[in-house]
Amino acid sequence: SSDCVVAEQLCLSDSTCNATYRTLENCVLAKTHLLSLDHGSRVRCLNAELDLGNSSLLHCKCRRRMKRQEHCLRIFWTVHSSMTDAENNCESPLPSTVEHWETDYNKLAALVSGKNCSQLAGGATNPCLRATHVCNLSKKCIRLRTDYASICTKGAGSEDVCDRRKCHKGLRNFFEKVPEDFTKRILFCPCQDEFCGERRRKTIVPDCSFQYNTKPNCLWLLDSCLEDHICKSRLADFQQNCQPVDMSPDGCSLHNRAACLQAYMGMIGTPMTPNYVSNSSVEVSLWCTCENSGNQKEKCDQILGMFESNKCL
Repeated sequence: SSDCVVAEQLCLSDSTCNATYRTLENCVLAKTHLLSLDHGSRVRCLNAELDLGNSSLLHCKCRRRMKRQEHCLRIFWTVHSSMTDAENNCESPLPSTVEHWETDYNKLAALVSGKNCSQLAGGATNPCLRATHVCNLSKKCIRLRTDYASICTKGAGSEDVCDRRKCHKGLRNFFEKVPEDFTKRILFCPCQDEFCGERRRKTIVPDCSFQYNTKPNCLWLLDSCLEDHICKSRLADFQQNCQPVDMSPDGCSLHNRAACLQAYMGMIGTPMTPNYVSNSSVEVSLWCTCENSGNQKEKCDQILGMFESNKCL
C-alpha cells in the first residue's frame, strides 16, 4: 500500500514481517536513546532493515493533511532508519504532487473589495492586509489563525517566555488545515512598503516561533529537527523540492516552483521555522548563526544557505 499506516497493518498481520518490524523498532529506539549496540545487535538491525525492503512498507508514503500524520511518519522513518543525516539525499516521505484546493477565496475577495475604505483600513493598498480580511470571512481560516495568534503572543511584553512548542503546533494546524488558497495569499502577499512587509513578517509571529534572545548555531537547529519525525520529514521534502538545478536558466527547475513553495510552508511550525528577515525585502532565513562551528563550518553554512541563498525561493 502507498499509505504507511495501511502498510504497517498489513505487515503486522504477517508473523514474519511482524517480527522483523518489531526488531527494527527496537533498533530505532536504541539509536534514539544513544544506546550502544554490540556487533550481533547491529547485524540484526541491518538485516531487519534489508528484510523489510521486500515488504510493502519500503515504498509507502504519508499524505499531507492526513489524519494520524505523525504516526505515519514514525513508520516511514522506522523503515528508513539509516537515513538520518541531512547530508544524505533522503527520500521524502511526502508525495511530490502539489495539491490544488477549490475554495471560495474569489467570492470572499469580492465581498472585501465591496466594503468601504474605512472598513478595509488600508486593504486596497496593502495586499497582506487584504489577504487577512479575506481570511476573516472564512470561519475555518479566522478560527485557526486566531488560535495560533493567541498561543504565540502569550507572554509578549512580559518576563514570561512564550510556549514555542505550542506556538509551532498552532502554526502547523493553520498551514495544514486551512486551504492553501488562503494561507499562500497571507504568507506570500506582495509588498511595496514596510508597513505591508511588517504585517507579512508578523504572520509567523517571530517573537515566539522564530526568534530566540540569541541566535543558536544552525547545527543545533538541525539536530532538533532530526529528532522530530515531522520536522525531519518536511526537511527531506524541502531538500527534494527546493534543490537548485544548474542546467536551468535561472538555477531552479520550473516544474518544482509550486512544490518548493509548498515544501517551504511545511517548514513553518517546526524547529527549523524560516521567516522573512526584514520588512523591506523578500529574503528569508533561519534564525541561527554559523559562528563557532569549528570544523563543521562548511556543513553549517550549507544548512543556512538552503534558505538564504536558495534560487528556488
